[in-house]
Amino acid sequence: MKGRFFLPLAMILVVTPASFAQTSGGEMKPVTYKVVDGSKVDANTLQGWRTWRALACERCHGAKQEGLVGPSLIDAFKTLDKTEFHRTVFGGRVDKGMPDFSTSTMMQKNWENLYAYLKGRSDGKINPGDLQAIDAK
Repeated sequence: MKGRFFLPLAMILVVTPASFAQTSGGEMKPVTYKVVDGSKVDANTLQGWRTWRALACERCHGAKQEGLVGPSLIDAFKTLDKTEFHRTVFGGRVDKGMPDFSTSTMMQKNWENLYAYLKGRSDGKINPGDLQAIDAK
């Protein structure tokens, strides 16, 4: 009987990529992104990619997030959790050249979407380059 419960659960975990992040209330909430064919993503993840582009993050982290003067985010997101990401973008690492984006309205509205986009890139599910909405023709 126990096996019948775990099989559907395992299937859900495979279909929906997710990592978990702690909310301010201490509960764990999934960070999810949806991707089809490597370049079609859900609306939130698309907004995260647009945030990446608008804030010109590629100047330091590279167009494929593999690093330039800043570190590879492909590697960093293997272990970087949502709390540390938030701390980094809203506090910066000025001594290492990472600016503080706390005054950016776009970052304030979209940091979780950006996290989802970068997590999808790190997981190898989202291809580098231009993205479009899942429902785009």
